[in-house]
Amino acid sequence: MPVISYDLPERFVAGAVGRPGDRAFYLQARSGRRVTSVGLEKFQVTLLAERLEELLDEVLRRSGGDAPVPAVTPTELQDDDPLDQPVEEEFKVGTMALAWDPDGEQVVIEAQEVTETAEEPEVGEDDPAIAVLRVRISPAQARAFAERALKVVAAGRPPCPLCGLPLDGDGHVCPRQNGYMG
Repeated sequence: MPVISYDLPERFVAGAVGRPGDRAFYLQARSGRRVTSVGLEKFQVTLLAERLEELLDEVLRRSGGDAPVPAVTPTELQDDDPLDQPVEEEFKVGTMALAWDPDGEQVVIEAQEVTETAEEPEVGEDDPAIAVLRVRISPAQARAFAERALKVVAAGRPPCPLCGLPLDGDGHVCPRQNGYMG
């Protein structure tokens, strides 16, 4: 499988399709008419967003505030639009990696296809049998990505007012009500 590369795409976002409680999550990159969508789990979206924030904060800290890393998402990069349609999954993500490219002052995100074998290839090492989405984005795009990703994850099912667990459309078995449907 190929390495699908995007260098400063017009759009790089995390999004979800479906009803809360039954959503499919995606990373989606777009440059011109070229759109790539890869599927991943909700927890992977959360971890990627959190690690991006940590990486950007660390780059800013180590540079003494001189790195071109915004402390907050620039208003013009905020993106609340739905995923580009149709959403056609190229592959399901297994391993992800994140790096700072000091020469280009860019964030590099790599999402590798999940494999059935016990051995995962080394990140950054191209294996023709494994698909990889490699995206290079600016620090400002990374801040915008992380902010949107955390919003997408948080937009799931509302919490039960008694126990805080997510409510299904049919309610749920609430431990605070001794197992009765709430």
